[in-house]
Amino acid sequence: MEFLAFVLDFALHVDRHLEAFIGNYGSWVYALLFLIIFVETGLVVMPFLPGDSLLFVVGALSGAGVLSYPLSLGLLFAAAVAGNQSNYTIGRFFGPRVFQWEHSRYFNKHAFDRAHAFYEKYGGITIVAARFAPFLRTFAPFVAGVARMTRARFTLYDVAGGALWVGSVVTAGYFFGSVPWVKANLDKIIWTMILVPGLIVIASGWRARRG
Repeated sequence: MEFLAFVLDFALHVDRHLEAFIGNYGSWVYALLFLIIFVETGLVVMPFLPGDSLLFVVGALSGAGVLSYPLSLGLLFAAAVAGNQSNYTIGRFFGPRVFQWEHSRYFNKHAFDRAHAFYEKYGGITIVAARFAPFLRTFAPFVAGVARMTRARFTLYDVAGGALWVGSVVTAGYFFGSVPWVKANLDKIIWTMILVPGLIVIASGWRARRG
């Protein structure tokens, strides 16, 4: 419980925690940033770590000269791509073993075939769009691996989605993070970046179930 409380506090006040970390450990903050994004996108059990808000704050700190903008972009892009590749590999390797294929009552061959066909047809846009949605960002590459989306196709959209996600959000923070209104309302902006995409995902899932 203490760990979850710390993670929640870190996600909601990521700017303060990063500034404190930089004050204490300096350049080691880049290793921390890489680790957070890699784990958030690379381990299916860690979808609650900050993603969009972290990238925005990193951009804002880069705009203020606290962090290096090009180094942050390159490092976080590498972490996002590597994280998705890790999650995809986990899903591809462990999915069949968890379900035990046709011998398991939890495995639905028809559902698997549909998932595989969906990811082969629409998986590209799913991987890219999921970058901007908390939770989906963590689960989409795992499901792509379970559904046996081809590695080459997955990698193409993994790289494209990672570049679009990291580039757009960090750059937005870089240019707008120093705006007085943004600085004064950063906590509300972080809440919005967490809640709005999450509510959209929940609403979409509810509508899909009803359909």
